[in-house]
Amino acid sequence: MVDQSKSSSSELTDLSFTDGKVFEKVFVDGMALVEETASYLDGPGRKLSSSLPREASLTYAAWSMELTTRLMQAASWLVMQKAVRDGDMHPNDAMQSKYRISREDPALDASAQRGRGLPDVFLDLVDRSENLFERICRLDQALYGRGVLESGSPVGDQLAQLQKAAETGAFDPLRVWGKAR
Repeated sequence: MVDQSKSSSSELTDLSFTDGKVFEKVFVDGMALVEETASYLDGPGRKLSSSLPREASLTYAAWSMELTTRLMQAASWLVMQKAVRDGDMHPNDAMQSKYRISREDPALDASAQRGRGLPDVFLDLVDRSENLFERICRLDQALYGRGVLESGSPVGDQLAQLQKAAETGAFDPLRVWGKAR
């Protein structure tokens, strides 16, 4: 179990998030969607895909792979957060860049494919999966912060200084903002 008395303030935030109802709902819903999607793709979706028109069949095959990849990334992130909560992984380990999740490619646009031969059930799964993936990316950003903090920009530098000052208990806003001028 993680000794919370020695944890930094960001670790306590991470732990309190995973102990909350929001995380539990995202975890349960996310894992259920992974299972539902896998069942569909391995069962009815596999059978149906063989009867799709050529263009729809190609889109189905490509999107199935992307969908599976994103859902596995989302599931891995959720399991990692649960491991932190359960004390099986130290919060500092979870902060490593290899565990971060973010959107690299544009989202699959299920609404643009409606009426083009793809099954509605498949498009509904795509839409729900994209929403889950986007939500997890936002949660990761909120918990571990990237982008501005690591960008080397003046704003990022100020935010990094504020974060460091808050973590050490030496918060002096005038000193932090005065250096930026």
